Amino acid sequence: MNRIIFTQVPELGRSNVRVKDPVHVENALKTMMKDAQHKLQVIADFDWTLSKCTEDGKTCSTTHSVLGESKHMPEYYRTETRRLKDIYMPIEFDPTKTVEEKIPKMIEWYSKNHELLVTCHLTKQLITTMVRESRARLRDGCKEFFDQLHNMEIPLLLFSAGMGDIIKETIQQQATFYPENMKIVANFFKFDDTDKMVGFSGDLIHTFNKNENSVHSGDYFSNIRHRENLLLMGDSLGDLGMAKGADNVQCSLKIGFLNFQVDKNLDLYMQNFDIVIIEDESLDVLNGLVRAILGH
Repeated sequence: MNRIIFTQVPELGRSNVRVKDPVHVENALKTMMKDAQHKLQVIADFDWTLSKCTEDGKTCSTTHSVLGESKHMPEYYRTETRRLKDIYMPIEFDPTKTVEEKIPKMIEWYSKNHELLVTCHLTKQLITTMVRESRARLRDGCKEFFDQLHNMEIPLLLFSAGMGDIIKETIQQQATFYPENMKIVANFFKFDDTDKMVGFSGDLIHTFNKNENSVHSGDYFSNIRHRENLLLMGDSLGDLGMAKGADNVQCSLKIGFLNFQVDKNLDLYMQNFDIVIIEDESLDVLNGLVRAILGH
C-alpha cells in the first residue's frame, strides 16, 4: 500500500496496525493537515487506551484496580471487587451480546463497586499514595502526546467510566496535567471538609453510556464548534459514543486499541474503527498522526 499516509505517518505501516480504508484515512489526514491545529480536537478514553494494558508480561492497573489491588484497602473490598470483576468483565467484552443487553449489567457492576467504596474511608492523601504504589502506567509516548496538544492549544477530552481522581493523579505523577486544554469527564469522588471520601459527584458513567453523560448537554462541545476535525481513541466499542455531542465534526479518525482476544475481536474492531492498533503499549501511532497534522 504505497499511499501518502504511510509516508506521512510511517507508524501506520507497522505489522500490528490495521487501516480499514486507506483512501478514507488519507483524505481525512489531508484535511487535518491543511487545517493543522486550528480545527483539531481530541477525545480519548483512559483505561487501557491512554494507560497501558500490560507491562513486562503483567496486567497493568485500571483506575478501579488501583484501588482493588492496594494493600491500603480493606481485604473485604479486594475480595468483593475481584468477585464482581469475574462476573461482569466477561459480559463487557462479550462480542455476542448487544450493547443494550450489556447496559443493565454494567450499571449493576459500577453501582455495587461505588457503594462498596464509600465504606472504605478513602482520603485524598491515600489516593495519591495508592496511585504511586500501583501498576497504573501511562502508555509510552503519553507525555509527548499531552505536551504536543498543550503547546498547540488543542482541546483534549478524557472521557472515562473509571475514577476521575485517579486519572488526574496518574497523569500528574507520570506526565503533566494541563487544565488549560484538558478536561476529564469520569466518576469523581465527593470529599468532606476533612478530605475523606463520602460518595460520588454527578451521574454514574459506565462503559456504554458515554454518549449520554452531561458533557453532551453542557457547553464543552458548543465552545469548540469551530474544531471540525476529530481524533477519537478508545479500546472498546462503547468508546465510539464519546463524540456524540461533537455534532459539528466534519472530519474524523477513530482509532481503536485492541489489547487482547485479537482473533475473536479483530473483525468487529475493523468494522467500527478506522485504524486498529493491536497489542501495542505505546502512543506511537497517535503521536505520528499528531506530528503529521501539525506539520512537525
